[in-house]
Amino acid sequence: MTVLSLRAALGQRARRWSPTTRGLLWTSAAGLLFSMLNALMRALTLHLDPFQSQFLRYFFGLLVLLPLVWHQGLAAFRPRHVGDQFVRGAVHTLGLCLWFTALPRIPLADMTAIGFTGPIFIMIGAYLFFREPMRWERWLATLAGFAGVLIVVGPRLSGQGGGYHLLMLLSAPVFAGSFLLTKAMTRYENASVILVWQSISVSLLSLPLALWHWQWLTAWQWAGFAFCGLLGSAGHYCLTRSFQAADISATQSAKFLDLVWSALMGWLLFADVPSQTTLLGGTLISAATLWLARRESRGARADEG
Repeated sequence: MTVLSLRAALGQRARRWSPTTRGLLWTSAAGLLFSMLNALMRALTLHLDPFQSQFLRYFFGLLVLLPLVWHQGLAAFRPRHVGDQFVRGAVHTLGLCLWFTALPRIPLADMTAIGFTGPIFIMIGAYLFFREPMRWERWLATLAGFAGVLIVVGPRLSGQGGGYHLLMLLSAPVFAGSFLLTKAMTRYENASVILVWQSISVSLLSLPLALWHWQWLTAWQWAGFAFCGLLGSAGHYCLTRSFQAADISATQSAKFLDLVWSALMGWLLFADVPSQTTLLGGTLISAATLWLARRESRGARADEG
């Protein structure tokens, strides 16, 4: 079987999946990419000012997208409402300022645990602003995934650096607002336009603070930020596609798979053996996500029938 025929077969099979299943798969892929990005960004931010790191992350994300813009032409990336793009960029920039300030100053496990409060804010916002149906399956899957997160990170929470923990916690509802704005924009903008203008707006809004704290980078740091730009752009593309595919509240349980990705990368790259709590929590997270996908898929087929 050739690559083209395999791709066609996979595409035909994917079209039979329910919208929620496709959304969960896109969200899971985004989580894997963001887990890799966060690990690399933390290593870089330990040696650089967080605002400079924030700017470089999105500036290189924009550079990665320039060949796509050149190939398709500038007209293909002209937004319908440029003001909406900058409003969303401003909200996301505020969340990034909080997140990058706290990133190098709290343990990675604490950061991950606090970040998983985001889906709760997103689900509440999706219900309040989009009137998305909050069926009991979605609440149960999200709560089960959150319980899995607590099982994994609970024993390792240090309880130190309370001020920076608060900054990280404050970033969660701000990012939730950014993602809800993205969901709203998917009704009249495609994923590529949103992705490109996010990189433009965040880069421009982050530049003044970056220049104020600028310091020279080594060759390895330049290379690291270039790779971060690739990972970040790919992750946000997957996330935007998930918003297009399904209700935003239906995909939030898959966010808890991020801990599974982190444990797997630690084992493969650094020979870190997952603890019993990691295995137990990861199993619960995976089970909740797969169960929701099956429930939503059966519901979609029943509606079509």
